[in-house]
Amino acid sequence: MNFTKGSHVSVDLLPGLSVVVPVFNEEDVLPLFAERLRPVLDGLGESYEVLTVDDGSRDATAAVLERMRRDWPQLRVVRLRRNAGHQNALTAGLQRARGRYVVSIDVDLQDPPEVIADMLVLAETEQLDVVHGVRTDRSTDSPFKRWTAGLYYRLIRRVVGASVPDNAGDFRLLSRTAVDALTELPEHLPVYRLLVPWLGLPSGEVPYARERRAAGRSKYPLAKMIRLALDSITGFSAAPLRVATWLGSAGIVLCLVLGVAVSAAYLWGTVVPGWTSMFVALVFLGALQLLCLGLLGEYVARIFTSLQGRPAYVVTFDSAVTARRPAGASS
Repeated sequence: MNFTKGSHVSVDLLPGLSVVVPVFNEEDVLPLFAERLRPVLDGLGESYEVLTVDDGSRDATAAVLERMRRDWPQLRVVRLRRNAGHQNALTAGLQRARGRYVVSIDVDLQDPPEVIADMLVLAETEQLDVVHGVRTDRSTDSPFKRWTAGLYYRLIRRVVGASVPDNAGDFRLLSRTAVDALTELPEHLPVYRLLVPWLGLPSGEVPYARERRAAGRSKYPLAKMIRLALDSITGFSAAPLRVATWLGSAGIVLCLVLGVAVSAAYLWGTVVPGWTSMFVALVFLGALQLLCLGLLGEYVARIFTSLQGRPAYVVTFDSAVTARRPAGASS
């Protein structure tokens, strides 16, 4: 019988499927999510675990999860001490998932849990390491959401490459090979919708229609969407640095042209005292310098974060660890 390294737990006893669910202030939607997800997983004929990562929620999410855990033996709860962000919460779940396949899904029910069965069938029949859930119908999203999402994917595919599936978010299935490869990457600001295609593993797609949020409010406002786009670009491409270089070159050329024009005007005696041209030139060059410094600052910030070596998240509770601890043992 095979055993995992450093453990007395048989590999055969590990679940065949892990479902990782990042959660932040979702007390209203959690019961609805469980009502949809549990029948799907129970009907797969596969051993499974549901690993919910409470990303520092400030509402009654923790209490709701504890009530659910008493009635659902396959439910695990990992609680982070502070809000670390959706991608870092996903990292915490991936690093603790034990299944042969791992599915990541959001709790808001916009990604239908019923699609998990199709993902698993496709992965097993075609021997795939990655199965992306692709949103073919986003009519439930607002026009602004659809426009910004389309702009994001067009920009990312232009900068990073065509390997990024269009309209594929963080609803996906990963094999154990893919999960191990992801968790070994030294990423401090991971963006999994770009990291997963970057691995180059055999992959497929399952289309689905995006549904309306079942309850609560979106945890991805415009500010977080902009942050995700910025992390996506600066984490996978040096194109912004090249933009800064081209803008600087354009600024130098413009200054040379203005210098020639001013010199010609002086020689022809048509110089009129004024401040307009000087003001415009100073403002343009100042804005250009600030833009270039800002782009450089984004990369310097990533280097600074990496050098600090701080963990991306801090776990304060893991129900699986608590369950394994002998009675009377101190924490």
